[in-house]
Amino acid sequence: MAQELTKKDVEKIQAEITHRSTVVRREAIEAVKVAREQGDLSENFEYYAAKRDKNKNESRIRYLEKMLKTARIISDESKEDEVGINNTVEIYFEEDDEIEVYKLVTSIRGDSLDGRISIESPIGKAILGHKQGDRVYVKIDNANGFYVVIKSIENTDDTEADTIRTY
Repeated sequence: MAQELTKKDVEKIQAEITHRSTVVRREAIEAVKVAREQGDLSENFEYYAAKRDKNKNESRIRYLEKMLKTARIISDESKEDEVGINNTVEIYFEEDDEIEVYKLVTSIRGDSLDGRISIESPIGKAILGHKQGDRVYVKIDNANGFYVVIKSIENTDDTEADTIRTY
């Protein structure tokens, strides 16, 4: 399945690829070279660590390039009174009698521990396109779910703090 990305997501990914290809790659190659010069490679931990870091960087570059090739570009614009991508939403959980605040983002930027939920998550799917005051059923699976009420919607921009998730 193609990853859904906004234009800003694509720009961030391209910037990371450029940085990793020009800066990080050069540093990793130099680290491998320096470690190799230390002698016997069979017991050279620095060499293996440098190689691992170099390979991890190359793997990340391939992962991001593949993501861009298969991505489906979506709009991050929404009506002012509807929940959309990059909106911060205050949600009331009826069962728990609690209010949580989340920012709705694409899955590549999702980080629930930091208050950013993906549009592909159960809550994200459920509230996307709804308005303030709407009572929405969040379906977890065929047998389970819960209701939430959208208390407020704030249009927040795609910030630098919304980093691309690593794997």
